[in-house]
Parts: sequence; structure tokens; C-alpha cells
Amino acid sequence: MTEKAPISTRNLDQYGSAELPWSRARNVLSDSGSADLTFFVSTVRPDGRPHSAGVGAVWVDDALYFKGGPATRRSRNLAENPACSVSVRLRGIDLVLNGEARRVSDSETLERVAAVYRASGWPATVEGDALTAPFTAPSAGPAPWHLYRLTLHDAVGVASAEPHGATRWTFKHP
Repeated sequence: MTEKAPISTRNLDQYGSAELPWSRARNVLSDSGSADLTFFVSTVRPDGRPHSAGVGAVWVDDALYFKGGPATRRSRNLAENPACSVSVRLRGIDLVLNGEARRVSDSETLERVAAVYRASGWPATVEGDALTAPFTAPSAGPAPWHLYRLTLHDAVGVASAEPHGATRWTFKHP
């Protein structure tokens, strides 16, 4: 399932810049791969306090995927409450993506996402219903790693390159 076009946009720019098209953010996500990018996932602890951690994430088939070991705070939080935000500074635009992250365990998606990770330099393979590799970032916890797909509810983009602007995009899902 791919992300639909936004159902609404709101111009947040206070300097008269035009609304940013979602295609600008989506295209930069698609073209960036994951090399030299750190995405920050913010989740909600059971007591309501926030938790953030840097993760390796990739944009595949118009959706953001990231990983986490089952014992990490991130994965435990998402098991209880899938609401989360993902932030990243991309070439020319800063993004905050808000939605729900759910675990993905079907082999077809796992294989497709693992291939993208491998192409970006991380030698991910599929083992059962999770990912594994000889190494990863310390914040991911030990292997195997669960894979999560973010379903967007809304996103905010602030352009750091011409044309400048700031926009909120809202998405609708069936």
C-alpha cells in the first residue's frame, strides 16, 4: 500500500512563500536513500513520557520503514501505542512525519526493504519475520530486528532551500 496524496494542505509560512507541494518532500525522500541520514523516531512510553532515538530508515514504495530490536524502548512503546513522529533533515527540506508505525512481518515486504538497505550499504537479510545483519547502530538493540512501516497522518515540511516555505500536509487512509 502506498501513501496517498495529501487530502489537505495548510501553508504555515509567515513570509509570503507559496505552499510546498508534497511531491517535493516525497521526491527528496525517494532520492535520498538512507546513506548519511539519521531519522529520529519519537514514541510514547506507557506513562506518557516521550522517547526518541535515532534509527536507520528507508523510503520504499512511498512509505517510510525503520527497524528496532524487540527489547528496545521504541519497539515496546510501539507495541502498546503505535503513535509516533519521525524527524529528518533532508537536502533542502526538514520533515516531521506523524502517524502510526506497525510491525511488518510479511516476507515479500521484508525482502523488498532488506534489498533497499543492502543497496545503501547495510547488509540486511531476512530471517523468519525480521531482519538481521552482521552489524547495526547501537540504538537498534541486538538482532533480529523488527521492521516497522509508518502510516502517515500528517507531515510538516520546512524548506531550507529555494523555493522556501513551510507546509502541513494531511493524509487520509481507508
